[in-house]
Amino acid sequence: MATSPTLLSSLPSTLSQAGYQRFWHWRGWRVRYWFHPGPGDVDLPPLLLIHGFGANLNQWRHNLPALSQVAPVYAIDLLGFGDSEKAATLYGAELWAAQVADFIQHVIGQPVALVGHSLGALVALTVTHNHSDWVKQLALITLPLEGNREDLVAGWIAALALRVESLVANPLLMRSLFTLVRRPSFLRRALAGIYTVADRVDDDLVNLFALPTGDRGAARTLCYLVRSRTSPSFSPSVKDMLTTLAVPTLLLWGDQDRVVPIAQSKGLADLSPLLTLEVLPEVGHCLYDETDADFNQRLLAWLQRI
Repeated sequence: MATSPTLLSSLPSTLSQAGYQRFWHWRGWRVRYWFHPGPGDVDLPPLLLIHGFGANLNQWRHNLPALSQVAPVYAIDLLGFGDSEKAATLYGAELWAAQVADFIQHVIGQPVALVGHSLGALVALTVTHNHSDWVKQLALITLPLEGNREDLVAGWIAALALRVESLVANPLLMRSLFTLVRRPSFLRRALAGIYTVADRVDDDLVNLFALPTGDRGAARTLCYLVRSRTSPSFSPSVKDMLTTLAVPTLLLWGDQDRVVPIAQSKGLADLSPLLTLEVLPEVGHCLYDETDADFNQRLLAWLQRI
């Protein structure tokens, strides 16, 4: 599974200056990742960050440079998102978990601290459930429950996806709808409805979501994603996976989350003695970006305590 260096114009300057971008080929599909080797001799395991639905590794633009000052850091684009291949396949937590697990084993080569946001948190939890020997610590930033399929994708696309389900059989209608969704003005309004810190919805953030939609096969991939999320096999039981946790786990949740409301965290901390829930005041779904300095500090403090 060879890697090759690349430099894409879509990489924010904060990331291109702070680390390195590569392609890795998995099951014949191209996967993008970012990494920094860290400061050298450190006690912390490598960190691997997994983005949420519709996003990509660029979403960690305010986190990766800071975290890489104290530990080796990796971030990956899940298949179908970002600069990873827009594969024509059914998607689900198990497929993405297999991608991440193979990446840990074949690219990083040692157990990691996994960090996942929303859909990425679901994937990180599934990786940990299936391959606990490759995960030393787990940090989840909001955790959608599989019983609420609208929460498996970001709120701005959930209602749209319900409409898409009735259109996927009509390529012309699907293409028209996709053209609307990819407009920066549409994305800016949608993101403004998610973020509680308005000035974080800048041009870089809008481009983060907009650029991958221009890739070949992007509209087709959205159809596959919509079909996949309606399947009962999209994800294993979140509560069952939490009940059988085998590694220390931190669950962070913003009390102003408009996508996956804080009420959904009720009772989760009781499922395992290894699970610690921290509710952050006055932040929303994208707390890692809205208050990045606080998030980075909390994450590192927790990692260093274990």
